[in-house]
Amino acid sequence: MAVRAAVLPAIGAPLEITEIDLPDPGPGQVRVRLAAAGVCHSDLSLSDGTMRVPVPAVLGHEGSGTVVAVGEGVTHVAPGSPVVLNWAPSCGSCHSCSLGEVWLCGNALNGAADVHARTVDGTDLHPGLNVAAFAQETVVAASCVLPLPEGVPLADAALLGCAVLTGYGAVHHSARVAPGETVAVFGVGGVGLATLQAARIAGASRIVAVEVSPEKEELARGAGATDFVLASENTPREIRALTGKQGVDVSVECVGRAVSIRAAWDSTRRGGRTTVVGIGGKDQQVTFNALEIFHWGRTLSGCVYGNSDPARDVPVLAEHVRAGRLDLGALVTERIALEGIPAAFENMVAGKGGRALVVF
Repeated sequence: MAVRAAVLPAIGAPLEITEIDLPDPGPGQVRVRLAAAGVCHSDLSLSDGTMRVPVPAVLGHEGSGTVVAVGEGVTHVAPGSPVVLNWAPSCGSCHSCSLGEVWLCGNALNGAADVHARTVDGTDLHPGLNVAAFAQETVVAASCVLPLPEGVPLADAALLGCAVLTGYGAVHHSARVAPGETVAVFGVGGVGLATLQAARIAGASRIVAVEVSPEKEELARGAGATDFVLASENTPREIRALTGKQGVDVSVECVGRAVSIRAAWDSTRRGGRTTVVGIGGKDQQVTFNALEIFHWGRTLSGCVYGNSDPARDVPVLAEHVRAGRLDLGALVTERIALEGIPAAFENMVAGKGGRALVVF
């Protein structure tokens, strides 16, 4: 069956909106009609080669929709079920999974090498980060499909598949922000906005948003920021001035650049925690000297997918949505059609992108 999709023909090439031939679901697979897909910076990282992906590929890893058909052996969803796509399903048997660290599953991305669909001329297409959500419909492994809890708008639920899990998990699972602590969030894109809301939910007493774009201040404050700082070489000094010259208890970096990682570290109080969520390239080298590591006693940690277990955390996030504590709509700065994805990528490259949501 032919559907329209955004295809990455080669690393560094522009996305092409075209028709693809999508097969019916086989055993252990599910076909989903997409309601929405988030345009995430990770998709840009796939397209420019920062993260490796077999090409040509259908990108899009953050999506929600309705089950159209299921293959043999699939029992946890049925046609008509609203679902969220999970781009990093855990295998349950590798070393990381055996430790309960399912977000580090060594086999989570094996499906990205599979043949997902074909172009009209018969060229094999791969499924980006497993789920190929930049399309009207997709076929995924059953493990990539999570039932959507009641009370969450289907289109907005796409954000639960990556941005919200990542931001919420960075605060609650990685940094473990406690009530009354102070938090700085570097980068006010989709993940940064989710992180700000998560810090508010955690009961942080002061939440400082750091951004290069002054026009994002209103968005940041709407998501929970109590203070807004324009990123500069003076950012750590400004944050210390806001926190009794101490620095924040927790800094969360959502950009993936050496300069912002270093600024997040320098903005963290002695003995505090710096969590890096942003995905940077190999050229982004961050340096520390041995004396400062000893003296400051800070913890620096990476954070993959919010250190989250989607099966456990999506129902928790849904409860926050139903209770009004988490506003998914506030994370979306632009709603676009499939044809708008290339322009959304250009905006991200130019540093203008917030979080665009493709609505089918």
